[in-house]
Amino acid sequence: MPKTRPSDAVVEQRRQDVLRRVIELGEVRIDDLTECFGVSLMTMHRDLDDLADRRLLRKLRGKVEAYPALTMETATRFREGLNPELKERLAEVAINEVRPGQTVFVDDSTTLFPLMRRMAAISPLVVITNSISAIGIFGPAEGIELIVIGGRYNAEFESCIGPDALAALDRMRADLSFVSVTAVAGGRLYHPVQDYGELKRAALGMANRNVVVADHSKFGKTATYVHGDVSAYDLVITDDGTPADEVEAMRELGVAVELVPVAGEDRGRRQR
Repeated sequence: MPKTRPSDAVVEQRRQDVLRRVIELGEVRIDDLTECFGVSLMTMHRDLDDLADRRLLRKLRGKVEAYPALTMETATRFREGLNPELKERLAEVAINEVRPGQTVFVDDSTTLFPLMRRMAAISPLVVITNSISAIGIFGPAEGIELIVIGGRYNAEFESCIGPDALAALDRMRADLSFVSVTAVAGGRLYHPVQDYGELKRAALGMANRNVVVADHSKFGKTATYVHGDVSAYDLVITDDGTPADEVEAMRELGVAVELVPVAGEDRGRRQR
């Protein structure tokens, strides 16, 4: 009986798992990856060639190595493939904040892409964003007025930043804003690129209600630039894999925390 070829989704999941392994170790022999994932050497080379073509790792003679941490943290091509199922679950909760007729700001965070796709089905809606990727999500949707703020284009994030972007936000008002973050520790928010920290801070000032959406992998980490703490937000939506001490730190700052179960019923547990 011929062997069934795995689906594209299964192949991509394996490649993401391989990538995580390389990032964890920094440098790995290709033979060791082949043994670890139980595939043929030819299959592993195909996986690694695909990841190298996407500039997600470096393929060398007989081994592969990860890019520097900052490159991996900032590249949209890397972030979009991380924890896709978890991002969908967070989006299922976050979409309950959105009502027809609102003006909503969403930043360029890939965590928010599943939320954007759900928002595209709500009409009417005005959406403000700095994300160029959002054009493909909201552009074809009926009843959506999309405002993409200008500024200096950053190819790694596929979005706009800088003084022009900040000035545009200063001239607008939203009912609701959604942002995600690169790192959270003790309730403080961090980003490796200063311009993006400043943009997230500016979004706070232009919305009546502000929501952070971030999965557990963002917690207990820091980056170069601080852009405030969670006390400035009305709600943090995360999953119940977030360390208890990080949840407690946020609670002590007075913010509501919605914990989305990673298994079981599709509902959050709100803590105040």
